[in-house]
Amino acid sequence: MFADSAKIIIKSGKGGNGHVSFRREKYVPNGGPDGGDGGKGGDVIFMVDDGINTLADYRHKRRFSAQAGEDGKKRNCHGKKGGDLILKVPAGTIIKDAATDKIIADMSGSNRRQIVLRGGNGGLGNQHFATSTMQAPKYAQPGQEALEIEVKLELKVIADVGLVGFPNVGKSTLLSRVTNAQPKIADYHFTTLQPNLGVVDMENGEGFVIADIPGLIEGASEGIGLGHEFLKHIERTRVIIHIVDAASVEGRDPIADIHAINKELSSYHEALLQKPQIIAANKIDVLYQEESEVIEKLRAEFEPLGIPIYPVSAVSGKGLKELIYAAKKLLDEIHEEPVVYESEYDPSQNQVKNEAYTIEIDPKDGAFIVEGPKIEKMLGYTNLEAERGFLFFQKFLKEQGILKELEKKGIQDGDTVRMYSLEFEYYK
Repeated sequence: MFADSAKIIIKSGKGGNGHVSFRREKYVPNGGPDGGDGGKGGDVIFMVDDGINTLADYRHKRRFSAQAGEDGKKRNCHGKKGGDLILKVPAGTIIKDAATDKIIADMSGSNRRQIVLRGGNGGLGNQHFATSTMQAPKYAQPGQEALEIEVKLELKVIADVGLVGFPNVGKSTLLSRVTNAQPKIADYHFTTLQPNLGVVDMENGEGFVIADIPGLIEGASEGIGLGHEFLKHIERTRVIIHIVDAASVEGRDPIADIHAINKELSSYHEALLQKPQIIAANKIDVLYQEESEVIEKLRAEFEPLGIPIYPVSAVSGKGLKELIYAAKKLLDEIHEEPVVYESEYDPSQNQVKNEAYTIEIDPKDGAFIVEGPKIEKMLGYTNLEAERGFLFFQKFLKEQGILKELEKKGIQDGDTVRMYSLEFEYYK
């Protein structure tokens, strides 16, 4: 089965912690701080790979993580940067935030490489916190936390021309005759379960890309069958070629088929009907007369609407050259670029604190109890007995939104705040 969608969880690398250490040399009894900085965590990067055309690599593995940065070391040695995680996707892949369905990036056009999650910054070593009044700081800055989100990957193929039609009308055969594509072809319904792409090479060296969109059925726009999975691939095409069975080999009415497909296109997205259309009346090789009554009826129905009719035989190749040149002429007249979706959401803007904290009120004495892994870690790094260390910790509480949350819970001046084994009096 063609994999054109997937949900995965991605996580950037945590920043390395700053280090606390002091110079220890033979003739320097009171050496200064020399703790190095932590290394930056690795980024999560999506990159277009022209060698792949599905999202199958993300169907069986759900979690992907970049490398964490190393902690700082003594003697001013900085921690090593964490390795980036590069995820390769086919061109046309849209990356969305799974929770909000907002677009993070569209890997189309010139956008071949996109940083989706940035690794956490490394923490500063204790050498950065030395002052004239506090020459031996015993705390360093923790590294910034990693970011983790679930994303939805959707592939919308990029092609100049989209071939649409009901199953078994000859789309795959036609594609194989006019391009370098080699789709699987057989005489039964729904042979094509994936959009096949092929390049048409023109005599002047200019070419264009055709996508064989899998056979549509009535109700596709409502999600019946694999409708939505297939219709989304038509959004980026600039010209639509309807292929119909002019010989009615299976008893289908080609005029009714075209109206049915246009109805599905319109129901899915009205803009699809604004795209230029061409009708390829296929299988004329089995008609008694090439210019039969069926062809005339098609012309009478659709040419007044500006939709030209081209009788063709995908098997013998008759009429295909005229069809391809007509499509190329339409493409030359269209100056708009294929659809590229704008970014709606940047998860790295929320580069914070995804380690939760809790605030509870002790029923015995009314103290506000604040706990959480990041607070515990910060208390372990910070020298609260030093004025600078205490100010550093207060700044941390403000940046994390903890002070604002305490105010929402009704804390007043003089109330007690308890953090593990430590107690503070709150004053605004």
